[in-house]
Amino acid sequence: MKPAIYHCISRVVERRFAFGDAEREQFRIFMRMYENFSGCRVLSYCIMSNHFHILLEVPPMAVGGLSDEELLQRLRAIYSSGVVAVVAKELAHARANGLTTHAEEIHKRYTYRMHDLSQFMKTVLQRMTQWFNRQHQRSGTLWEERYKSVIVESGIAARTMAAYIDLNPVRAGMVRDPAEYRWSSYGEAVGGGAKGNGKKAREGLVRACLSHRGAGFEAGKWREVASIYRKIMAMALERKSGRSEAEGRAAKQQKSSGVTKNSLQVGARPDPNEVRQNDNDTILPELRMAAMLRHRIRYFSDGAIIGSRAFVNEAFASARERFSERRKDGARRMRGKAAAAADTLWSARDLRLRV
Repeated sequence: MKPAIYHCISRVVERRFAFGDAEREQFRIFMRMYENFSGCRVLSYCIMSNHFHILLEVPPMAVGGLSDEELLQRLRAIYSSGVVAVVAKELAHARANGLTTHAEEIHKRYTYRMHDLSQFMKTVLQRMTQWFNRQHQRSGTLWEERYKSVIVESGIAARTMAAYIDLNPVRAGMVRDPAEYRWSSYGEAVGGGAKGNGKKAREGLVRACLSHRGAGFEAGKWREVASIYRKIMAMALERKSGRSEAEGRAAKQQKSSGVTKNSLQVGARPDPNEVRQNDNDTILPELRMAAMLRHRIRYFSDGAIIGSRAFVNEAFASARERFSERRKDGARRMRGKAAAAADTLWSARDLRLRV
């Protein structure tokens, strides 16, 4: 069973601009904590003043489940050392006395919340609400409604969605360059240092760009991904030359991690010869439709399923009961501001307004 990728969005109640620096940082802390606990992977994200975007990969639970040590490691992400020690003692006692069923029950207390989109989002949103209400002496819901999610195919669709998410603060006029925005996957990847969350953000973007290859994370793969990603960004921003100050600083910080100066450069417009040499039947289509990423694309938040025609039709067939009997297939051509993607990406919804 392959991992599933979802673009998740939620807005603050009444769309208030409630998140300052402290709130955005706290949301990121909760997101990373539950990423480590759940086994889900944050591929790309952006935390804005009144909403957020997360591109989340949800892999299936490993065959045979988690080992005891793997479970304890997951628990350390969100529980105190005292709680983990109690669970470890329970497991050790069960194993020592051949109580296999009891050990399995201990695992089930926690694993039902792992490798699950709904549990991940529910927990992060609840924890953020509780923290926010304590900080601001308020009560009640923080979120406008239940989060939205769109199923995203790996490959072009995931890579395009990741770039679209990272370009949010540019479209909102908050920064000129996505590398300058701290609370996004790209800003964190180029400015977060060789270890910690900087590495975590780079791992996510590698997965977003190369998940169709089954790629894991290596420094060499990040250099490849940074090159692809900056091409898409540069085309979307219509940049001709130059590099932001944030990227200049990041290049120095990343030197020790093996990330090259060129791999961090977003400013330069891609050389057509370089693009042709690197054409692998996925990069060129993305470059041709990169300009659309300067606009808000409703399909990316309301399209239900985004991917190739075959991918959308396959997902439609597996959820046939959710659609009317008159509908014969799933894939719908994108229009409006997303028309540039019409021959590459398809949607499960035929949107007609604000597209």
